[in-house]
Amino acid sequence: QVQLVESGGATVQPGGSLRLSCAHSGFTLDYGAIGWFRQAPGNEREGILCLSSDGPTYYADSVKGRFTISRDSASNTVYLQMNNLKPEDTAVYQCAASLTILSQAMCTIEPLVNYWGQGTQVTVSS
Repeated sequence: QVQLVESGGATVQPGGSLRLSCAHSGFTLDYGAIGWFRQAPGNEREGILCLSSDGPTYYADSVKGRFTISRDSASNTVYLQMNNLKPEDTAVYQCAASLTILSQAMCTIEPLVNYWGQGTQVTVSS
């Protein structure tokens, strides 16, 4: 059974930084892709960062240069480092995993996502 558990959501001021964590179990990146989606009120869910063991990391244009994704294989944890946060980054952030090995496909074709975390709220406000 695959489980994805996010943590680290908070309220931060514009320009601040935050790191989200996704602890995963029952899933190995060797055979798929893992990443982060977000959904702001009134907006569609957006894939923002996805990585796989075979291929480049996918970055949505909205987060390029500000957000990075990394993983710790020893602890089965994926991190989302968010810098220079803006009010428009306010959203529920969800960790996701897919059995597809293509990171760009996972982030841009939502039906390819097989597993979702419960989400964590990030609010950027002064």
